[in-house]
Amino acid sequence: MFGKGSKIYGIAKGKCPRCHEGEMFQNRNPYDLKHMTEINSECSVCGQTFEPEPNFYYGAMYVSYAYTVAIFVASYVISSLILDLSIGYVIGITVGSLILLSPFVFRLSRITWLHINVKYKKDAIKQ
Repeated sequence: MFGKGSKIYGIAKGKCPRCHEGEMFQNRNPYDLKHMTEINSECSVCGQTFEPEPNFYYGAMYVSYAYTVAIFVASYVISSLILDLSIGYVIGITVGSLILLSPFVFRLSRITWLHINVKYKKDAIKQ
């Protein structure tokens, strides 16, 4: 169900949306801030371009917003309702988690946006 060929697999692994083989980013570590935004121009396996048109990733901002809201709600629910912490700790945990996860969310939103717009093809690997 979540194996090769599913959107979740491709997004979770950061792979090419068309073949699920090639790497999207030059460096797999999102916390290497110096190289965080460096994306390969195309897939090394199937040739899929990772920027189909100019300014393509502006749409990823909406995906990033959704992920950020999910993190905000989850950290609030856990720290306030489950752990019953005071409002100062709740704010600190929520803001801290958003700051710490922002490089990860940046990449995840770009990967998700590309996977939304490019379909998987099991025979996409170029010969």
